Amino acid sequence: MKGIWVVVALTLEVALAAIPEETLDWWQTSVFYQVYPRSFKDSDGDGIGDLNGIADKLGHLKDAGIGAVWLSPIYKSPMVDFGYDIANFTDVDPIFGTLEDFNRLQNRAKELGIKLVLDFVPNHSSNESDWFVKSLQRIDPYTEYYVWVDPKYDAEGNRIPPNNWLSEFGGSAWEWRAERQQYYLHAFAVQQADLNYNSPYVVEEMKNVLRFWLDRGVDGFRIDAVPYLFEDPELRDEPLSGKPDALPSESQYLTHIYTQNLPKTYDMIQQWRQLVDEKKAEDGQTRVLMLETYAPIDKVMAYYGSEERPGGHFPFNFLLISDLNKDSNAYAFNETVHKWIDNMPEGRWANWVIGNHDQHRVASRYGPELVDGLNMLAQLLPGSGITYNGEEIGMVDAHISFSDTVDPAGRNAGPERYELFSRDPERTPFQWDDTFNSGFSTSNRTWLPVNSNYHQLNLAAQKEAPVSHYKVYQRLIELRKQPTVQRGSLQTYPASEKVFAFSRVLSGKIPIVVVINLGSETEHVNLDALADIPENLVVDVASIYSSRVAGASVSRSDITLDPKEALVLTSASQI
Repeated sequence: MKGIWVVVALTLEVALAAIPEETLDWWQTSVFYQVYPRSFKDSDGDGIGDLNGIADKLGHLKDAGIGAVWLSPIYKSPMVDFGYDIANFTDVDPIFGTLEDFNRLQNRAKELGIKLVLDFVPNHSSNESDWFVKSLQRIDPYTEYYVWVDPKYDAEGNRIPPNNWLSEFGGSAWEWRAERQQYYLHAFAVQQADLNYNSPYVVEEMKNVLRFWLDRGVDGFRIDAVPYLFEDPELRDEPLSGKPDALPSESQYLTHIYTQNLPKTYDMIQQWRQLVDEKKAEDGQTRVLMLETYAPIDKVMAYYGSEERPGGHFPFNFLLISDLNKDSNAYAFNETVHKWIDNMPEGRWANWVIGNHDQHRVASRYGPELVDGLNMLAQLLPGSGITYNGEEIGMVDAHISFSDTVDPAGRNAGPERYELFSRDPERTPFQWDDTFNSGFSTSNRTWLPVNSNYHQLNLAAQKEAPVSHYKVYQRLIELRKQPTVQRGSLQTYPASEKVFAFSRVLSGKIPIVVVINLGSETEHVNLDALADIPENLVVDVASIYSSRVAGASVSRSDITLDPKEALVLTSASQI
């Protein structure tokens, strides 16, 4: 796919050339749907979602048009960080079920033609894992499985950590263990001990984890917390960030030049890519690697790797989360889209993420009126689409009191600052219907409270309604099957300060135009600057607060948009 991304600068637009006609792989045309297992569906009445619940609800994802499901961690864990503190990487936690339940889920997914992707959490393990217990006791080869460092001493002779590194969850990133008379590193919770990738035993151990699940037939991995895999061997102090709102105990207080995105990290990703490509060589089936990489754009793009040594199939594109908010104008949206497109290495594949289990929900960040517009961006811009469970119905953050807060990032911040850090509001149970607990669980108490708005906002109601976020979402996923969306050129255009538009065009196919009013006032715009678009357009799908319906006529040169209105336009009522 060399030579795909050809960029031509225009006045307020940039054109992206069409992809040559060829067969795209499944991961390029699919929508990846993130299931947060604890919150999806509880099948046994304990208030926590599980594998059998997911299997029972896969029909919903098939109806929505989803091609691949990514599961947040399901492995055996003390659940300090709700599965991201893994005690056994090759077994299922009893909370979620058994390996047999996993097989049932996998078989059901195959019946429905849905790929199954697992979360791979390589940076750390639980400090209750057998590996850590043996490392604590200096039992080889586990002795150096973790990042152990001798203490420093201050002028008074008091033992202190080896440097100023801070945990993402607050406080020092070092924890003292008297048994070894050393500190161990934890980039996250104290119970999440960082693995030492300078140990060849650890490297091979984690490759064996990948092999275990590949041999069980999984279709790929989302790799968690990629930037943290390696640290500065000299253990140098990190510089202050200068952020005025950050407390000295909070990770944002430092700039992480010695603990994130080190050169060896890229090499490790390339080794894992080689491993999954070797599996593909056996049967011709691609196993995808998706990378969680919050980092400056140049460091993110380096995770694609090179032609000789490819990295991940794609690092997640978080720019629609990190660089934009409800007050951003059309010029900011245009700049943000091209920040990814223009920096992406030649021949690579884009993706668009608008939410996940670590970020406040789209409806809460942008407002419910822009949910459909953001889904249009995520699904109709070039590349793979990513959806966090609940975004298809426009779920919003729930208010979670400090007493109900369970996220360690929130608990560690304390009652005065927990709302700045807690990820609980975006993790509340999926809202299936208006029955008890929104149909999520029969338990009197769920692991997080169900959002009280479930009586009005739920999937069942949106399936019955003539117009709903869910029905808009279904149509967007259907549109993704079109060659214009899969292979068409991209041209973006800020039609005014508040109206962002883009087109997808492919020779011989019907063009698709997306236009979004980001503002709170009526806007009158002209889209003549978009090339190869007919004058007379019709609405294919409209946001739910739009006064227009599918099939309504629109003039390219004179469009009036209601506040927050978003439209997908084409040259025919049916594509």
